[in-house]
Amino acid sequence: MQTYLVGGAVRDELLGIDVKDRDWVVVGATPDEMLAKGFKQVGADFPVFLHPRTREEYALARTERKQGRGYHGFSVYSAPDVTLEEDLKRRDLTINAMARDECGELVDPFHGLEDLQARQLRHVSPAFAEDPLRILRTARFAARFRPMGFEVHPDTMTLMRQMVAEGEVDHLVPERVWQEIQRALHEQEPGTFFEVLRDCGALAVLIPELSDDDRLAEALAALRRVAQQDTSTEQRFAAVLLPLSAEQAVTRSEAMKAPNDCRDLARLTCHFKTALADLSSTEDSIASALLELLDHADLWRREARFEALAQVLDHALPDDLRTRVKALQIAARAAVGVNPRELLAQGFKGKALGEAIRAERLKRIEQALPVSNR
Repeated sequence: MQTYLVGGAVRDELLGIDVKDRDWVVVGATPDEMLAKGFKQVGADFPVFLHPRTREEYALARTERKQGRGYHGFSVYSAPDVTLEEDLKRRDLTINAMARDECGELVDPFHGLEDLQARQLRHVSPAFAEDPLRILRTARFAARFRPMGFEVHPDTMTLMRQMVAEGEVDHLVPERVWQEIQRALHEQEPGTFFEVLRDCGALAVLIPELSDDDRLAEALAALRRVAQQDTSTEQRFAAVLLPLSAEQAVTRSEAMKAPNDCRDLARLTCHFKTALADLSSTEDSIASALLELLDHADLWRREARFEALAQVLDHALPDDLRTRVKALQIAARAAVGVNPRELLAQGFKGKALGEAIRAERLKRIEQALPVSNR
């Protein structure tokens, strides 16, 4: 039985990045032998074990064989006769297919160190084409390492284009696509993720609404500004869908199985982008129009969500709309100060109470807005 540190821990160590998680491969062992040493089995599809003390993952060396389309179309073979090189060969990129033995010596059968030094994301073998999820993983690694100068190797980009042309991306399940997108939104340069998908043709399959160059440019500019702040997944996702209509944002979010919070914030962001752009042409007063927007956002019950929305709008919208976002924020601060209980104590009830609340909110917004916005 031999144990090797593998994958991202080796890569990050060589890049001088702090190693957060360590994964191990065990060669020459059986599940029974692992259990006898106190490991706890957690893998359902193949033997993965947790170390009894460190709780780090130890996987038995394995190979995979393609049997169907998409991410799940594989059969896994794990046995003591599977070598380390065979295990590493099934991995996606050469920089992720390195290992260190128990003495600390680097094991690098696919020249990952050379690609690391050359700042290249290159596939290990033609088996890369068997798993379309690797297109998204490659795009995500490009987003993570772009500040260090990494690029997708031309041969790998060609292979990814072939995979898209052959329809492999069509078979990805939405949940796995969303998982990769969610991770990518928090990488160093998240926009690079979508650029790589565009370059290989996968973006037109996964988010066809952004396949238009102008729309994608707007989305990436918004994402870049929002991602420079300490923002949530919901806010960054909303920035990506900013070029869409509110209806399109809902449809795409649901097709991608995005969480409800992400869908709702994207819908509001797209709606408010249009509404704020049209604000100057409204027939009603600016204060009244702003109050309607606050109602639409359900500020009164979802104040935290409104704050998240306002932050996205403030950073994602073009400069010429920033003053309207500021007016919206001023209106919100003024309107939330209305206490319905005070009006109730004055004798207002039922419909009259609702009208009194609205009238007081409107009055406070009008008083708070700069003269130029009234």
